[in-house]
Amino acid sequence: MTRYADTLLADGERVVLRTRQHWLATLIDGRYPWLLLIASLVLLVVSQAVGEPVRTWVGWLVLIGVVISLLWLGRIYWNWWAEDYLVTNRRVIKVEGIVNKHTADSSLEKINDAVLDQNLFGRMLNYGDLDILTATDQAVDRYRMLDAAPAFKRTMLNQKSALEQEYARPMMPSPPLRAAAPERLTEPTPRPSSAAAPSIAEAPSTAAAPPAPSRPPMTADEVTRTLASLADLRDRGAISDEEYEHKKGDLLARL
Repeated sequence: MTRYADTLLADGERVVLRTRQHWLATLIDGRYPWLLLIASLVLLVVSQAVGEPVRTWVGWLVLIGVVISLLWLGRIYWNWWAEDYLVTNRRVIKVEGIVNKHTADSSLEKINDAVLDQNLFGRMLNYGDLDILTATDQAVDRYRMLDAAPAFKRTMLNQKSALEQEYARPMMPSPPLRAAAPERLTEPTPRPSSAAAPSIAEAPSTAAAPPAPSRPPMTADEVTRTLASLADLRDRGAISDEEYEHKKGDLLARL
């Protein structure tokens, strides 16, 4: 079965890590329906010591409390199961919602850092709160009680580093321009006799081609910003992968 998050992946994008909130988050979010369910069961036990018609009314209250708490808990656990937190080779994606989906993603090249907070229980049970920061040091996305939060952060930063190395990797040097063909050796032209009138030497049949204009070099920061803009255009489908690779090779050759 294809999950909703998998339909959001671009061409060439692959999932490196998939997770969701820690199971303890369902107990915290479901504390009120759990209390209602426990209170209903306790009330059912206590009602056995009273007579009619109180027992009948208590029984109806218990039934209503059990049904409401179970439906409430079912919605919480279904929503937890539908969550998808992904780290791909290009971005970080968060998908939430059962029927109405809410999606948020952050491109790896725009992520500056990630702040991880873990309390004592978080370190023992392997969960934490993760805030993803942009270059302006502002949190653009928050992951509350994220399961395996240290591994999620480590994988995200590793993929960011790999993507930056891919952008900065120099292309193979282009082959040198083919040298001009050597001139054909010809027999020396006999000098005209003194009686003949001097003739004007013929101009060469071909002229040397003018050198191709060289493109001005670019700094590493300019190349990185331009590549990031091209990557956004490629992710939005404005340019194809072939055009992106061609432009990337041209930019890296100008370093």
